[in-house]
Amino acid sequence: MSIYALVAGCGPTPQPESAKTVAAFEVTLQSETDRNQFLEVLRAAAAPEGMHVDAESTQDLRAEATVDRHFEMTMKAAVWRGANDDEAVATVMDQFDHLGRVWIMFSRGKDPTLTSRFRENAMREVMLRWPGTLSLPIMPTGAIPLAQDLVRTPNGYVVNPSEAHKYDMAAARTSKR
Repeated sequence: MSIYALVAGCGPTPQPESAKTVAAFEVTLQSETDRNQFLEVLRAAAAPEGMHVDAESTQDLRAEATVDRHFEMTMKAAVWRGANDDEAVATVMDQFDHLGRVWIMFSRGKDPTLTSRFRENAMREVMLRWPGTLSLPIMPTGAIPLAQDLVRTPNGYVVNPSEAHKYDMAAARTSKR
């Protein structure tokens, strides 16, 4: 059997429904204090739901950035369901092209009622503390567009029309009919 036959069988794996992104937001966190308070808000919303937050330390993030500037971040965290990190219900990070503008992305979850309750409680507190929080568009694939392809509006971000071709927006409009 050739290596090409093996690779050809390794196409993209469909994402389970529970892992699909259902909501995403950008929160501007300008200081270490802001980042710590943000993580505390997430922990306070996660704990009653039997979830926990894991976050990389500032030192670890700095070490990663020395390898490649594309790894530069001020925050990288996840909210997990289950004692053994059974399911990530939210991921949180910024990147070199939107440093200090942290993106939090929520998945549907295996228990949508539980994950929805967590999301609503967390975002209520986030919006109170950081009222400039903006929504991010979710593409048909469940991905969030690149920061450079977004346009800020008073109601959140939208995909720049000149970049929409990258995200198969036409297919999304057709599937909603």
